Amino acid sequence: MKRILAIALAAVLALPGLALAQAKYAHTELKPPQPTESAPGKIEVLEFFWYGCPHCYTLEPSIEAWTKKLPADVQFRRVPAVFNERWGHDAAIFYTLEALGVLDKLHRPFFDAIHRDRLRTDDQKALSQWLEKNGVDSNRFYNTLKSFGVQTRVRRATQLTVAYRIDGTPAMAVQGRYTVSAGQGGSHEGMIETIDYLLGLARKQK
Repeated sequence: MKRILAIALAAVLALPGLALAQAKYAHTELKPPQPTESAPGKIEVLEFFWYGCPHCYTLEPSIEAWTKKLPADVQFRRVPAVFNERWGHDAAIFYTLEALGVLDKLHRPFFDAIHRDRLRTDDQKALSQWLEKNGVDSNRFYNTLKSFGVQTRVRRATQLTVAYRIDGTPAMAVQGRYTVSAGQGGSHEGMIETIDYLLGLARKQK
């Protein structure tokens, strides 16, 4: 009986701490959870973004620093959110750069070109000039952009945007179960700290 009372008391005393943690690390729990595409034993983290989003652009340095220190059991993946045709076009650019094997090299410079140099992604002439300047054949780029493979990836990104109930960017998701919006994170640091907290929860559920 004493042991049962001790366990019950410990649970009650833990509740305030749990409530404080949940209040500090605001997030949304998806019901039902979404299937993940990570390797076996890995915890999947998704970042939903748009190249035209200034908040995604300012978050990018924090994301880059964070991904350099990821634990071995975490698999990170960017997903271009798609809400309309313009966002779909930019998602196709993302997947085309990936298909051409230049995404790692050009992801950040492309962000810079849009937000620092005012590159319009829907201006084919300006985009072609930027691509050629950065060593990408523009004809090959646009042929790849129209390919079945890239368009399939864009449709999948659209499905994920809906399935994860994303209503703005940037937003992040952990293991198909939790999402964090920019508003819930409160700041770049707050968003990353919340993701780290949710990774801890995901590990306990494995």
